[in-house]
Amino acid sequence: MRRKVIAGNWKMNMTPSQAKALIEETKPLVAGKDNCDIIFCVPFVDIHAAQEAAAGSNIKIGAENVHFAPKGAYTGEISAEMLKECGVDYVIIGHSERRQYFGETDETVNLRTKAALEAGLKVILCLGEVKEERVNGITDEVVSMQTKLDLKDVTVDQLANVIIAYEPVWAIGTGLTATPEQADETCGVIRNTIAKMYGAEAAEKIVIQYGGSMNAANAAELLSKENVDGGLIGGASLKAKDFSIIVNAAQ
Repeated sequence: MRRKVIAGNWKMNMTPSQAKALIEETKPLVAGKDNCDIIFCVPFVDIHAAQEAAAGSNIKIGAENVHFAPKGAYTGEISAEMLKECGVDYVIIGHSERRQYFGETDETVNLRTKAALEAGLKVILCLGEVKEERVNGITDEVVSMQTKLDLKDVTVDQLANVIIAYEPVWAIGTGLTATPEQADETCGVIRNTIAKMYGAEAAEKIVIQYGGSMNAANAAELLSKENVDGGLIGGASLKAKDFSIIVNAAQ
């Protein structure tokens, strides 16, 4: 049985004081829910406050992005070593908003992924098709290609520290959601691609989340599917009660 992973992606929300308040509100609602991993991936300025608030709880703290260079003239960027020294466990890489607004490509996603893994971080690797690709029936080809490119030169040992988040771009922040059957089918395509790259055992072990407007109302049905091992949660992760309902659904 793969362990479920519920991760909140706060995006550009929450000041440090607001982060502390949200985690304090969330902690009692998810206390004792130990059948899944619970993660909040927060803006860089919130990391310290979030870690202090989450200390002693079952909530882990991650970051939302990382640069591929260890240091250098990259104004405004954060290195894997910086995150590691901050005590971060996880980092999101390749979110569609990074690809859409900030020029991320499969090549740079791959570089960031390798840098994070080499620094000892766990990676939540995002991929997924846009609406036109879904409509034209090439979703399987797109997510398979992204999986191969984003994991280029990642070893099977390193893969143990990778979570894949399937995020249909057309469902992020739109209120639209892939049907449970669509989510399960596409997560299965990703798993089959991993099997071809790394073997059946690695494919069976890897955690594949669904992202794309998972919320309190639809989480249970999505999480019931064979190939859906958790969720990367956007807006619902900013509401303690809604987030706790999703965590409960993963139990």
